[in-house]
Amino acid sequence: MTAVESRPAGLVEGTPGHRPLTARLGAFIALTKPRIIELLLITTVPVMFLAQRGVPDLLLVLEVVVGGYLSAGGANALNMYIDRDIDALMTRTERRPLVTGMVSPREALVFGVALAVGSTLWFWALVNPLSAALSLAALLFYVVVYTMGLKRRTAQNIVWGGIAGCMPVFIGWSAVTDSLAWPPVVLFLVIFFWTPPHYWPLSMKVKDDYANAGVPMLPVLATNEAVAKQIVAYSWVMVAVSLTLWPLGHTSVVYPVTAVLLGALWLKEAHGLLSRAKSGIVGAKLKEMRLFHWSITYLTLLFVEIAIDPFLK
Repeated sequence: MTAVESRPAGLVEGTPGHRPLTARLGAFIALTKPRIIELLLITTVPVMFLAQRGVPDLLLVLEVVVGGYLSAGGANALNMYIDRDIDALMTRTERRPLVTGMVSPREALVFGVALAVGSTLWFWALVNPLSAALSLAALLFYVVVYTMGLKRRTAQNIVWGGIAGCMPVFIGWSAVTDSLAWPPVVLFLVIFFWTPPHYWPLSMKVKDDYANAGVPMLPVLATNEAVAKQIVAYSWVMVAVSLTLWPLGHTSVVYPVTAVLLGALWLKEAHGLLSRAKSGIVGAKLKEMRLFHWSITYLTLLFVEIAIDPFLK
């Protein structure tokens, strides 16, 4: 089934070129998934402050933010190009530009490749070659390993596919220091263990969508209780790993206090979800999205503390 055949009824017919210019521009912006990129930048910029142990060069920050948006946007556009068939089968993605016909597959492919090449050259010329290599590696991992390889084949797709989303901490650190070190490794692992318990609650909410599209997300294949147990396990490891940043000597005592408080609230939500799942609660009363929304707040607050921590020592 093609994306055009699956286009929801009531949408404007016609070729992409005949659509209003503003609508077309909005469609190309939508291809980059701006809301997802916000999370990536939240983890990139604070690490630059940590690496600098103060305020980094603001022009460099702007260059990294622009390059990061272009790179992640290219990856997301290529993801939509590859996934346009299953996007047409899921309610939450049925209005994406390729499904509605607002953008053609060829346009999305050219757009995605152009952003991928452009972002790599941007990082190479304005930041440094190491950051360029890391951004390209993240893009290729997301597109080739996750989207083309893992997503439709294994319930562990989001676990290993999440590595691409961990790379911004390396990019932020390398942009400032032109090297890598243990602090970004710790933060890489925090995001790695954060990703499954962040995404699985959403997958629990829309598991029928994934089932209809034949995507083996863990909640499609396992019970709510089994998924919640996995969420709790990853959550405990994530909180424990987050505390290892302090002994490396790059933060003040405020950081571990913040990490403990935020982690305790996270674990409360995770165990609450497990308790509800064990009780056999389903539907709206399972409240799985509470943890999903809190996970975004947790990551934001943790990295905000990381950004301001150099000024607290």
